[in-house]
Amino acid sequence: MLQPTQYGVLRPIFHCLALVFLLVASPAHARELLIVAFGDSLTAGYGLKPGQGFAPQLESALKSRRIPARVHNAGVSGDTTAAGRARLGWSLNALKAKPDLVIVELGGNDMLRGIGPDQTRANLDAILADLRRRGIRVVLAGMLASPNMGPAYGRTFNAIYPALARKHGVPLYPFFMKGVAGRPPLLLKDGIHPNAQGVTVIVNGILPTVATALGR
Repeated sequence: MLQPTQYGVLRPIFHCLALVFLLVASPAHARELLIVAFGDSLTAGYGLKPGQGFAPQLESALKSRRIPARVHNAGVSGDTTAAGRARLGWSLNALKAKPDLVIVELGGNDMLRGIGPDQTRANLDAILADLRRRGIRVVLAGMLASPNMGPAYGRTFNAIYPALARKHGVPLYPFFMKGVAGRPPLLLKDGIHPNAQGVTVIVNGILPTVATALGR
């Protein structure tokens, strides 16, 4: 047992050990999470300046919640679900670490091109199955068909995302463009893609779903 005089000698050591423990246990020194935004032009940041796209804005929003995370931009403008399915493997293998979460945002270009909903569903199904085999958590970001595609197409297309979310047991954010679609002040001049303010609305909408999927 230490004598009283020995405590005075060892006190600086105890203080140092306590400081090290606090630094290691603090959120600022927690392991940085890796999130992959796997999608099309909506996640790629089409038409936006660096720092304005979905990945950097989501990363900033997470850090403001004291969630240490890096959001990797794996969006490719023009990608269909078939193109996403084809590149998923090498996109993941190119990373230095296994992602903690992948946000799957695809299907809008399928809809705009009139691709059959059955093909869209099959491709998304394969993507989600691949991620499940790899043991990677997923948030599925849904899309809604434009009214000009007709009611029959819309019913079939819109049902894809909730059905696949149930099948694979993954959280669903029902409509990636919620609060932005059809609102010109939040869109680029093409009327399709979000501007920087529109991306902020998207990020604020999906943020609670992402945080919950991360266990935060």
